[in-house]
Amino acid sequence: MTETATNRPARVGSSASPSSHPAAPAKRPTVRLAVTAALLAALTAVVTDTLHAGDNHSAPARLLVGYAVAWVLFAAAVWTVRKVPARAATVLVLIGAAAVVVAGLSAPPRTSDDMYRYAWDGRVQAAGISPYAYPPAAPELAHLRDGWLFPTEGACKGWGLSHTGSGLCVRMNRPTVPTIYPPVAEGWYLAVHAVSPPGSRHKPLQVGGAALALGTTVALLVVLRRRGDPQRAPARAALWAWCPAVTFEAVNNAHIDTLGVLFVVLALGTGTVGARRGALLGAAIAVKILPVLVLPGALSGQRGPARVLRVAASAVAAVALAYLPYVIVSGAGVLGYLPGYLQEEGYESGHVRRFALLRLFLPDAAAGVTAAVLLALTALYVWWRGDPARPWRGALLLTGTAMLLFSPRYPWYSLLVIALVALDGRWEWLTVTLAGTTLYLAGRLLPGFPLQAWTYGVAALVVTAGACLRCPPVRELAKRCRGPAAFTKGLGG
Repeated sequence: MTETATNRPARVGSSASPSSHPAAPAKRPTVRLAVTAALLAALTAVVTDTLHAGDNHSAPARLLVGYAVAWVLFAAAVWTVRKVPARAATVLVLIGAAAVVVAGLSAPPRTSDDMYRYAWDGRVQAAGISPYAYPPAAPELAHLRDGWLFPTEGACKGWGLSHTGSGLCVRMNRPTVPTIYPPVAEGWYLAVHAVSPPGSRHKPLQVGGAALALGTTVALLVVLRRRGDPQRAPARAALWAWCPAVTFEAVNNAHIDTLGVLFVVLALGTGTVGARRGALLGAAIAVKILPVLVLPGALSGQRGPARVLRVAASAVAAVALAYLPYVIVSGAGVLGYLPGYLQEEGYESGHVRRFALLRLFLPDAAAGVTAAVLLALTALYVWWRGDPARPWRGALLLTGTAMLLFSPRYPWYSLLVIALVALDGRWEWLTVTLAGTTLYLAGRLLPGFPLQAWTYGVAALVVTAGACLRCPPVRELAKRCRGPAAFTKGLGG
């Protein structure tokens, strides 16, 4: 009688033994889980240590080193979590996000004083005054000043402190001009002020930034599980949840851009192209103007005039409704210093300039026109040829291209890029954030060096290389190159 698989005795030491190897595969997810958790613990410790090292004026080199180490740990953690089972990975993403958020709350703002203006605008509104009516240094607002935002003791020297022309000591930037922030941002400042305990200073805004960052993580997980690959969703969401730029800019510096990012994720996560998507994008635009670049991506592949008009009209209506209460109070002054800021935008001639990459090849007069044409063509391509099932892909292309063309020195401008990367998975665009961070921190260390062109030039090369590697012909060639090796390995060779 022939031996069957069920009654054949197992040979000693043979691979057929039921107790030989089944435990080995089970150990691998556990090991990956433990490694990822260790990397997140190290990331949290590095972020905490970096934030306690000093600010961007007193310790830029120390901050730059800390940022670099944090980015390496972040990349390693995202790499290892890819093979962790989806349910465990989701829990790890949420726990890790909470850990790095708490690290961001462990110190006062270190690289930006914008949140002090947020706090002031909230206080002004709580007093029944439009934030667009007067600058902080105006005598009409003197009764709202306190010793935190307007120190009266000491020499008015230190990070975040400056003198106005009249000699007033102020803990905020641009104290002699009205606010630049759109109305939904101003509504957030008022809401945070309303729930802030007396004397809490910057902490409520940081806690608010932490809530927005965590809310965006949850929104990404939901959208990616519903509209993407559930197995890949946690690793994609981790690109936002664990990113050091989110910890430093969204939490520690509490930049309002995070609120706009949350609205964008919710907008692109809607299943239909209609009024709800347009209204959410309008709310994002009324937080910070930058999300207007998402509109062509939100309309990817939508050539019917009815849908395009529905989304565009809803976005415009949302912006108009947000501005209406302030228009009633402030009239034509409702734009505040926004027009002046858009013209200035933190660029200084000879140090950091717009269109740094284009200026390498074009005269100054032609760089701006060329950038506008390139953006318009990219927007048209995204709208006409974009994938309606993945609207974030076109939004990432246009927003990232704008960052490369304008090459801003403020890293928090690219928080939107990070969220779009999490949705789309094209990690190479994170180099845009790295370019802005390096430019912002290392500018003081390398005076005279063309750092802007180098940082954004490297980012452009990485993005281009990533696009080339993702091209179907290149991917097919890579498969063919891997084929024989995989076949040999399968045969035990």
